[in-house]
Amino acid sequence: MIEAKIKSVQCLSPAGLHHMAYKEWGEADNPNVLVCVHGVTRVSDDFDNLARALAADFRVVCPDVVGRGRSGWLRNPQLYRVPQYVSDMVTLLARVLADGERQSVAWFGTSMGGLIGLGLASLPDSPVERLILNDIGPTLAPEALQRIGDYIGQDLRFPSFEAGAKFIRDVSQTFGEHSEREWYKLASDVLRQDKDGQWIRHYDMGLALPFRSATPESAKADEAMLWAAYDAVRCPTLLVRGADSDLLSRETAAIMAGRGPKAQLVEIAGVGHAPTFTHEDQIAIARRFLLGR
Repeated sequence: MIEAKIKSVQCLSPAGLHHMAYKEWGEADNPNVLVCVHGVTRVSDDFDNLARALAADFRVVCPDVVGRGRSGWLRNPQLYRVPQYVSDMVTLLARVLADGERQSVAWFGTSMGGLIGLGLASLPDSPVERLILNDIGPTLAPEALQRIGDYIGQDLRFPSFEAGAKFIRDVSQTFGEHSEREWYKLASDVLRQDKDGQWIRHYDMGLALPFRSATPESAKADEAMLWAAYDAVRCPTLLVRGADSDLLSRETAAIMAGRGPKAQLVEIAGVGHAPTFTHEDQIAIARRFLLGR
């Protein structure tokens, strides 16, 4: 079985240095690089199946965004925002890409990972040449954002792995149908045992602070900036929407298909926020787009 190498890179924020861990799949000299970035409370391990399936065609790089998984935490939690994440990804790409060579970079971003990719792809001279946005766009339903913000900020501790896994499964039902083994992995990837033997989630509870400090005015300004970024994207773009998504509306997806990069739109039935791309039928959607077929 193909396995990943776990590496890390040092990044900079206004509050100081931090490290960002990442998993790397495939041949180190492959000039075709695919970066896969997870959602707000998930980790790089979410892409294990997708990365194995594409490792023959790409060097697949899957970071744990700062504050999560194997990565360090920020000293100032108010910096847990897209601009800092984009800055970290620029540092990651400087590590991953060969010196002085123009390499092809494709981006697969689920939810928050899609917003990071959108920010990076919108910049002049961006290395991103193909972009997949997985159930995310510039306009997001306020009720869903509230739900996610409330979920992030719950400092929960579970007496057993089984209790923690049940919680993860209960709050992840919108991912769609998965086998018992797949639910186990989805839970084990994001649960950690603390020094007292309690099972906790893998991330810095400070991630909730930017959500709590948001106002209607700041949300409106953020949406305007995201639409401006989307309109600045020039690379081929695929928008994947869970047909039952409560975060990305069908109306917003239709608008995205008609402006900016005019994303190709695919909806996945029986799934809300967000498709996991664990199963072969979903992986095939990404493969066809990334390989230009």
